[in-house]
Amino acid sequence: MNRNLGQSSLRRKRRSGDPMDAFDELPAPVRQWVAQAALPWSPASVHNIWSKSRAKGLSAEEALRTLTHAEARTLARDRQSTVCKINSIT
Repeated sequence: MNRNLGQSSLRRKRRSGDPMDAFDELPAPVRQWVAQAALPWSPASVHNIWSKSRAKGLSAEEALRTLTHAEARTLARDRQSTVCKINSIT
């Protein structure tokens, strides 16, 4: 069952714990970013990127841009594998 993940070629992982508790622990700007994200991000993944960005001294806006760039890279990787699959079928 896809559970609203669409036809993505990205691998899926089983999560332990309650993802809603982890989501609620995220800072407000990060929760807002996740709410509008194109991909179904795990709270742990978003927290890791956010924490590393902030530890490097980036502002909140710059850290959010880092999340947006990470999402764009992931979407590009998914597009490439989807194109490869389509080309191999034809």
